[in-house]
Amino acid sequence: MTPTLVRNQLGADASAPADAGTRARDWAEIQERMLAPLYEAVYDRMEIGAATRMLSLGCGSGLAMLVAAARGAHVTGVDSDRERLALARARLLPDAGWDDAPAHSPHPARRRARLVAEGGPAPVGADGAPYNLITVFEPIGCAAGDSEGLVPALRSAVPLAVRGATVVLTGWGPPERCATAAVLRVAARLADTARPPRTEPGRWRPTLRDDLEDVAARAGLKPDGSGRVSCPFGYADVGSAVRGLLSTGLFDAAVRATDRSQVEKEVAEALHPYRRDDGTVWMPNVFRYLVCVT
Repeated sequence: MTPTLVRNQLGADASAPADAGTRARDWAEIQERMLAPLYEAVYDRMEIGAATRMLSLGCGSGLAMLVAAARGAHVTGVDSDRERLALARARLLPDAGWDDAPAHSPHPARRRARLVAEGGPAPVGADGAPYNLITVFEPIGCAAGDSEGLVPALRSAVPLAVRGATVVLTGWGPPERCATAAVLRVAARLADTARPPRTEPGRWRPTLRDDLEDVAARAGLKPDGSGRVSCPFGYADVGSAVRGLLSTGLFDAAVRATDRSQVEKEVAEALHPYRRDDGTVWMPNVFRYLVCVT
């Protein structure tokens, strides 16, 4: 495992709540694992291993990187959320001495690991080689404008990869295949209560069939296959479900239009159809990925 973490220059959302640290932990401890089947499906298809040098855009708190590193990949992560990135650093670089490990270190991976605290991604991967895989595991297609920052990020990342490198984009599946879409509609309805109604980026909107293909076209990528993966959202109770869902940022516009307590209340009510007799919450979802080449 040769992880590298850098901070994205796109800038964190200024509307992030004051308890950003709590929200980041909710993401890492509750919500991020819901996408694990997506990570595994992509890695199986890409045959991730020791020859893989992966750049993860929007790496979050690092679970996808950790899974890839466990398969032997060299991983580099970029994210604009400082709190999530700090959690990724704790997962992937728990030993502050990795960067300066001596050449005779008994852990070869530590000799190759780097941590770039500022700026964009390093010109090459942690082991000195260009990337051959770029992943975007932050699903798009569920909020207005959620791909606007992605296109320039991809255009900047592609020159750091080998010619013909693989790029994997991910997104929400059709609303009729995602039970969570019914709960996310609460976000749109509450955002519309603002006067005047807001149409700002981040407001929920139904996923469109060609969201991923549109991003690929604008970023100059050539589609080369796709797939769908079942990613059910399962929570221990309604409270955990509310915390996990709000950690995604998809309810931020609703919180700005009303207040957090109202959003939490209405999300909890919307979750009732998905509550089981034992108190757990279960929502079947389908996510989609698009494989592209540079």
